[in-house]
Amino acid sequence: MKVLVLGGTGQARRLVAALHGRPGFTVTSSLAGRVAVPALPPGDVRIGGFGGVDGLVAWLRSNGTDAVVDATHPFAAGMSANAVAATTATGVPLLSLRRPGWTAGPGDRWHRVPDAAAAAALLPALGERVFLTTGHGDLAAFAALDRLWFLLRCVDPPLAPLPARCHVVLGRGPFTADSERELLREHRIDVLVTRDSGGEMTAAKLVAARELGVPVVLLDRPPAPDVPAVVTVEEAVTWLEAAAQEGRVTPGGTPPAPRAAAPDAGT
Repeated sequence: MKVLVLGGTGQARRLVAALHGRPGFTVTSSLAGRVAVPALPPGDVRIGGFGGVDGLVAWLRSNGTDAVVDATHPFAAGMSANAVAATTATGVPLLSLRRPGWTAGPGDRWHRVPDAAAAAALLPALGERVFLTTGHGDLAAFAALDRLWFLLRCVDPPLAPLPARCHVVLGRGPFTADSERELLREHRIDVLVTRDSGGEMTAAKLVAARELGVPVVLLDRPPAPDVPAVVTVEEAVTWLEAAAQEGRVTPGGTPPAPRAAAPDAGT
């Protein structure tokens, strides 16, 4: 079985590691190439876009792909949409591996918003010193907030436009609650802005915000594609193994339905 894993996330790397060397599987990982030095999974890796839906269709056909697993970031809506369109055109089965979003608990002061523009509009009413961890693509939405001070955390140095009053720290998770608590205190942060990415690698900032009483502006995820979906690496491996054993994952074939997954309680 030839499997294409669309990834770059920790879940994608764990899935590829679980399949690497497993009899009967050949796996290729595809990374978007937005990070200068990405964390690479084992095995074959391609970096960069496919050139839209047509390019992905051509790649699937030329490589004889039997199944695609979309393990991209929950906010990578464009790539997920292209995966749906390309696999529909080729008849290649598609599975979505998407970790659950976070769930507020006692003591959390969360304000959910649909997008970065809504977050920027809400911020002046919540605080003056902002810890912003939404990634490169959303920074422009906050560039006009001249009265606020921003602590920006990114994997690579961000590009303009940026807020006029900002300080940049470079880092890649996982982070600890202790280090996040120290960061919030050091920079006197009074509001956190982040995306509902889910997962454990970057959840520590929410724990620190809860403990320090810092409000959180949380950007909601874009709608998930309407395809078979699982939430854990183990479920994805089970789905692929069952499909391979039954001989049902072939171009034009129908994959077995994933078993229902219980939602994660979050952090």
